Amino acid sequence: MLIMLVIGLGVLLVPAAPASAHAALLSASPEPGSVVGAAPAEITLRFTEGITPVAERTQVLAPDGKRITAEVTTNGPTMRIQVRRADQPLGTYLVSYRIISADSHPVGGAMTFSVGAPSARPPESDPDKIHGSVAAAVPIIKFLGYAGLTLIIGPALLLALLWPRRVSRRGPVLLVRAGLIGTAAATLAALWTQAPNTSGAPLWDVSVMELADVLASPYGLALLGRLVVLAAVAVLIPPLLRGTAEKWRGLALVGLGTAGLTTWPLTGHAAESPLRGAIVAADVVHMAAMAVWLGGLVTLSIFLLRRTHPRVLGVILPAWSRWAALAVVWLVGAGLVQAVVQVGSVGALWGTAYGRLVLAKVVILAAVLAVAAFARRFVRRSQVTTDGPGRLRRTVGIEVAATVVILGLSSVLVQVTPGRTARTDQAATTGRGVSQTLTSDLYTLQFSVYPVELGENNTVHGFVYSPEGKPIVAEEVTVTNRLTDQDLEPVSGPMLPLAPRNDAVGSLTFPLPGTYELTFTVRVSEIDQATVKTTIKVPQVPSSP
Repeated sequence: MLIMLVIGLGVLLVPAAPASAHAALLSASPEPGSVVGAAPAEITLRFTEGITPVAERTQVLAPDGKRITAEVTTNGPTMRIQVRRADQPLGTYLVSYRIISADSHPVGGAMTFSVGAPSARPPESDPDKIHGSVAAAVPIIKFLGYAGLTLIIGPALLLALLWPRRVSRRGPVLLVRAGLIGTAAATLAALWTQAPNTSGAPLWDVSVMELADVLASPYGLALLGRLVVLAAVAVLIPPLLRGTAEKWRGLALVGLGTAGLTTWPLTGHAAESPLRGAIVAADVVHMAAMAVWLGGLVTLSIFLLRRTHPRVLGVILPAWSRWAALAVVWLVGAGLVQAVVQVGSVGALWGTAYGRLVLAKVVILAAVLAVAAFARRFVRRSQVTTDGPGRLRRTVGIEVAATVVILGLSSVLVQVTPGRTARTDQAATTGRGVSQTLTSDLYTLQFSVYPVELGENNTVHGFVYSPEGKPIVAEEVTVTNRLTDQDLEPVSGPMLPLAPRNDAVGSLTFPLPGTYELTFTVRVSEIDQATVKTTIKVPQVPSSP
């Protein structure tokens, strides 16, 4: 319980880490929801981190619904989309993108802007959608990979160092072989699944070119490295399983195991975490400790506790108990490092899906540690030789069942946006805005407000045209906003004309949610001016902790 108290205090006291990964859209040119005077030849999107575009899933649709994407290029966090001139240039354009974050996770989104005036929006795709078959397969594959890793390390360690001479090794050797096969199969499945996970297609809709792209990516190269390590381990490990391995072979397997374990964090959240080296190392230690502990428990419960004489167990179990205690210390310590960095803030513990999963893991782990402490006292009192292994076997069974649940949570957790990033993603550009056209006898005003949210950071952008549709450079533009739901004074402010163009920009403050009346007063000459009005709704949004 002291360890759990340290975990809780560490998460609460360490300050929030800076936000990064997954990639979130920060800004765009043209601005989302804006109305511009001419069709751009290039659209620029800027994200929170370096990204890799999925070219076939990044597209621009003209107002008539035709694709006009010419070329997609990236430079770090900036993506540039070259577009062809549309047959119908006036109206609303849709920019739909799908990218791969630096931590290998696919991210999608969409935004619109208009040229001349808003029109009916073109047909929208859903670049962020993942097919149900892929969504179901990914956590299963992750779980099989973790389970395979556990069946390799735990049984192999017991066979190499603690296995009694007169007890058959056949069962745990089969476990190790199953672990090798399972981990290799999960790795191959992960390579396959990354293609439809990126494209949004079903699990079975994968082309040769898509697979080639995955294999050439950092994600694919890491998984190919894992397969190479598994093949080398399969060649070197048989003498160790028989208990006849030379020292060099054992050291080589330790090195290979460390290299193989490193491929897990390099294909997950740790790849783009703050303090990347520390997080990768903590992830490796965390997985190794879990594999030693859980793999050893599985081997004990299935084979040793059922077939070994109590006196022999009285010699083996104290040594194993010390190993397990050491593994738990490293497991909790590495988990604490990961939680502090990946959760990021206290509010993210219960305010994000990632934080809630971490809390669930902590609760189950606390229960498992309580059961493990009881088993350790049982072993230290030498009750195995007097009471028999039956009571201990039931206790170990509980530990195994609970830790399998923790593995399942971990399989889901690695697919969820870290808490340190989720708040950034929620606050990132989403395309929320308002675009309208207002008319008077003197002019037509096309304006956009982006975003439409509580606070001061709302930009209003207006374009002024003559009644015949020709651009006009306004002499003066003023905007006033008034909350209609309450008796508050209106707030007026000038908009800055951007001569020689026909547009002007300003800012709006929405202190409370509700319906606001916007009043635009535009002076088009020394003596001619007119006022137009409209209303917009500002939603209630949760405040950041």
